[in-house]
This record gives sequence, C-alpha cells and structure tokens, in this order.
Amino acid sequence: MSAATIPVHAQPSWSEEDRARAEHYALLARLLHGAPDAPLLVALAAAASALGGTAGALPQAWAALGAAAGAPLQGVCDEFNALFISVGKPVVMANGSWYLTGFLQEEPLAELRADLAELGLGRRAGVTETEDHIAALAEVMRHLVLTGPDEAGLQRQRAFFARHIAPWYADFAHALAQAPGADFYAKVGALLLAFMDIEREAFDMLEVSA
Repeated sequence: MSAATIPVHAQPSWSEEDRARAEHYALLARLLHGAPDAPLLVALAAAASALGGTAGALPQAWAALGAAAGAPLQGVCDEFNALFISVGKPVVMANGSWYLTGFLQEEPLAELRADLAELGLGRRAGVTETEDHIAALAEVMRHLVLTGPDEAGLQRQRAFFARHIAPWYADFAHALAQAPGADFYAKVGALLLAFMDIEREAFDMLEVSA
C-alpha cells in the first residue's frame, strides 16, 4: 500500500472540512512514501502562503514547511534517502510496529492486517513497505474520510485512527524532529504532528458525544 494507490470516487456529501482532511492525509502519504518532485515543492510553497502564518500549530507548521520547500530539490531528495532509505536500520523508522514494540513485523502489524481485511483493503502487489508504514496508514485514512462522510464512516475513521495511528504518530514526529540532518522532513513531521493532534482531539470529542 502506498500513496495514491486506493481509488476513490467522488461523494456528493463531502464537506469542505472532509476535503481538507483528505488532502492533508494525501499530502502526508505522498511526502512520507517518497521524496517530493519539483512541482510538489512549488505547490507546497503556494499552499503555505494561503494556509500558513496565522496563530495555531497547524498554520505555523504550514508556514515552516512552505519556507523549507524553497530548498534545492536535490537536497530534499538526499535528505529523504538519508533518513528513510538504508540497507540496515534507517535513521528514522516509519513503521508503527517499531514504535509500539521495538521490532518490525510484530503483533500490531497482524492486528492491522486483520482490520484492513475487514475494510476490504490490503497491500498491493509490488509494494515493499508493510501496511503499518506511516504513508500507508495516512492513505487508508484518506480513503476512509472520502468514502465515509456519514456517522458510520466517522466511527470507522475514529476506530482505525485510535487503534493504529494515535498510539505512535507523535513518537514518529519527534523522531523526525530530532534526526541528524533533518530539515525539510523535520517540518513534514511538525505538520503531521499538528494535523494529527487536531484529528485526535476531534475523534475524542466524537467519542464523548456518542
């Protein structure tokens, strides 16, 4: 499973909030699955001019990411490779099992695969990352947002987020922030943290009101 691998058909009942949420998940999936290309860096800078600069963690994260998007493309690509690509243990691990157990391919991954099967989802042939990779999880959340704008869909989103993302996304973001040589991707981590904090708070409120 990887960014943009799950086809989604338009839903007439999407709210602007759901569209924005889906776009954030899609962006995080794209940036954490592979290094950005030049058009994406340009788009990030443009988006930051509209979304960044005001008070709040998310606008501030957007402003910082927009500024970092002005870095040379090759430098950003080299940074991605240095952080995430390795024949051994990468500088930054992007898999939930690692943060939850200290190992890969552990019980959290098996539980995730069972939940994905119930949703009718699974890893596509040829994809090397396991399903608990942060990019894959962001893509699943994008899919759930766009295919479930009703109350039942919100509950699916809440349950999946609470079980498979909430326990470790902050640790991943902090690992990015502290990684040697991280600049652009430290800003990506800050955006992920700010956005997912909002998601967690919203889901907590949904649970209280249920």
